Order: sequence, then structure tokens, then C-alpha cells
Amino acid sequence: MELGTEEQKKKYLPKMATGEYIGAFALTEPSAGSNAANLKTTAVKKGDKYIINGSKHYITNAVDGQVFTVMAVTDPEKGAKGITSFIVEKDFPGFQLGAVEEKMGLRGSHSAELFFEDMEVPEENVLGEVNRGYVNALKILANGRAGLAARNLGSCEKLLEHCLEYANERTQFGKPIIEIQAVQHMLSEMTMMIESLRSLTYRVAWMTDQGKRVVKEAAIAKLYGSEVYNKVADLAVQIHGGIGYMKDYPIERYFRDARITKIYEGTSEIQRNIIAGELIRETRK
Repeated sequence: MELGTEEQKKKYLPKMATGEYIGAFALTEPSAGSNAANLKTTAVKKGDKYIINGSKHYITNAVDGQVFTVMAVTDPEKGAKGITSFIVEKDFPGFQLGAVEEKMGLRGSHSAELFFEDMEVPEENVLGEVNRGYVNALKILANGRAGLAARNLGSCEKLLEHCLEYANERTQFGKPIIEIQAVQHMLSEMTMMIESLRSLTYRVAWMTDQGKRVVKEAAIAKLYGSEVYNKVADLAVQIHGGIGYMKDYPIERYFRDARITKIYEGTSEIQRNIIAGELIRETRK
């Protein structure tokens, strides 16, 4: 939607909108995590095609995806400014799905390795400008962090619902545990953090809709949202006690799912770097 040509939009977006096609974003490699520009996957132009060789891992939707945005090095001498984005279909010759990752959480979403062996990609499948793939990816990821904050917010809201229902039903010492002050304080802390996250998330979403620069604000929302989700999930397990630790109740799943939010789409440490970088940029205008 942001970078595609009219031909690319007509070919792919309708099927992606209906769900006939599932999309996947293939950037991460064994040597390129937080240092995402350290890609080893290469794309060499030959005639009207690019020949791509390399691999990716931890790719969300890899098992179910039909259309992949693949980042590859087209000019090794330029570093991050020599990376290009390609639209890749799973039935392109040389495309191979690797091992499905066994994850601690987010097990409702499949992640897997991808391998490219002399994979031919038509020149018209370059997404955006040649050698601008990494720069464009960073811009789109910045806006997407507002969505991650929203995802964290929704999970926290559901956890609070579970906790309120359980605390009203569960009795100890002759009364519902919601009447116990220690439990009330945990519920209050959860509510305070959730409402703060809601305000922050909605503000970033509004700024994005207005076309404003949200690099710093989106990083804050992503960072704070992951911190809140992990804290709320931990408190939810505590409120539920033993049953919160058991797989026959949903709380432990939230606890496992929460942990990755400090890692994927930019670690918490990287978000802090981004925020600091933006503060420096603002003071030097």
C-alpha cells in the first residue's frame, strides 16, 4: 500500500484484503536481528530478473504465507543503503520453506525459516526504489509499532476482565478475594497501567492518521506497551494463584505470549536507543 506500483497493488492487495493471500515480512536473519542491516541474503540483477540467495528465520506467517516481502543486499558496498525490498511468491523456483520454529509463546502463529537458492524474482517485483528497501522498512516499522501497542493494550484489557471475573468468584477466608486489599491493589495497578497505555496508544494512532512523524512516540508506545503487558500478565498469574499457572486456564498463555513483546519488532533496548536518538535530533535542530 505504501510503496507498491499500481500494477503491484492490483495484483496482490485484493487477494490479501480478502484473506486469499496471507502476507509475511522477511527481514530477520541469523546474523541480522537488532542489527537488521547486517543482511547476508543477496540479490544480483541478471537481465530482467534478480537472482536471490540466502536465508531468513523467525518469519511470522511463513508457513501460511503466499506473498513475502523479502529484503536482500543489492549493493554490498553501500551497507544499509544497499538493501532492496522484493515481492516474492511462495511458488517462485528456488523458494523453500525451512523448519517450523517451536516457540514458547505465540503458538497460534506459525514462524519458520526460509531458504532461497538461485531464486528468480522478476524485476517488476522490486518493491519501492532499488537500494531503499531498508530505509523504507524502518519507516513502515515505525508506524507499525502503534499497532503493536494496540495489540498489547487489547491483551491487557482481556487479562483484567479475567482477573475481575475470577476475583469476584473465588472465595478465601470467607469472602471473595476481590474484597482483599492486596488483590484490590493489584487490580488498581493493572487498571492504572492499562489506562495510561490506552491514552498513549490512541495518541500515536491519531498522529499516524494525521501523517505526523511518530518515530519517537511509536517507540515509546511499543516499549511501554510491552512493559505493561508483561507486568499485567505477571499480576494476573498472581491473582489467579495456582490455576493461573495451569494450561487448562488461559492466563498462562498470556504470560508466555507477553514475553516476546520485549523482543520482536525491535527489542526494548533498541526502542530506548531510538527514543534517545530522537531526543538528540530534536535538540540539534
